[in-house]
Amino acid sequence: MNKILTKRFSELQKELEDVAKTKYFANSQYTDGEYLKAEALTKWKIKVKSLIDKLCGQDSDYYKDFVKAEKVGPYQTNFNAFNNKLKPIFMALKEDHENGYLISIKTLIQAEVFENELQQAEELLKNGYHMASAVIAGVVLETGLRELCDRENITHGKLDKMNSDLVKAGVYNKLLQKKITALADIRNNAAHGKSEEFTIEDVKIMIRDIEQFLAKELD
Repeated sequence: MNKILTKRFSELQKELEDVAKTKYFANSQYTDGEYLKAEALTKWKIKVKSLIDKLCGQDSDYYKDFVKAEKVGPYQTNFNAFNNKLKPIFMALKEDHENGYLISIKTLIQAEVFENELQQAEELLKNGYHMASAVIAGVVLETGLRELCDRENITHGKLDKMNSDLVKAGVYNKLLQKKITALADIRNNAAHGKSEEFTIEDVKIMIRDIEQFLAKELD
């Protein structure tokens, strides 16, 4: 995934340079000055926002700052916004990626979320709600698979499809694929009220196995 992201950053930096080459001078009723061709700039901004969303999320400072920087203020041109705000944000993002900070931060945050949800599943299990516990643990498992798909640039789909695609991509082996399928079956049975298809001990093992899987694969 790191190679894919590095390639994407290089592509977007090249596009950034191409956008800069579209600069022209124009007279406006509001501001005379340097402008960029709107179509090229818009395409680049959309791609960068998509990348920021995948890497950091829309709640990140990078995403919020980029969206804010898109807005052209009074007596400014789109070239001013691009050169003085959008470009520096993108270059800072690229630098953080190259230094390994972005994935580390996201992984830490996600690990904390997963841990909290699995703890919730454990509490429900202790209090006799093994059906709800299995459902929550299953959601954590599916969310983890989605994150692995993002890292490998694999399209999201149903759990079985993502599980199969991740094996094809070499992320993990078929033995682990079968285990994930079995864990997903417990979640599906719980979601459909089929309590006779699994035991409380199955859910306990399920939570343990999901925790181990995430710790290893999302490290």
